[in-house]
Amino acid sequence: MKIQKKPVIDLGCCNQCEVCIDLAPHAFKMIDAGYVDVLPLDSYEDDEDILEAVKNCPQDCISWE
Repeated sequence: MKIQKKPVIDLGCCNQCEVCIDLAPHAFKMIDAGYVDVLPLDSYEDDEDILEAVKNCPQDCISWE
């Protein structure tokens, strides 16, 4: 059985630039509390938009858990 990895945002270094939301709006969302949250999905790893969002985060604050 393959263990699913999930993107995690380090809120301490996130500057809310919303690049991740622009690239993968189905996976990332700015919530009312003022920070970016990862939305629940069945799979994250094989999604090219999510991989691009992780790669293009200017603060490098998205990692895999």
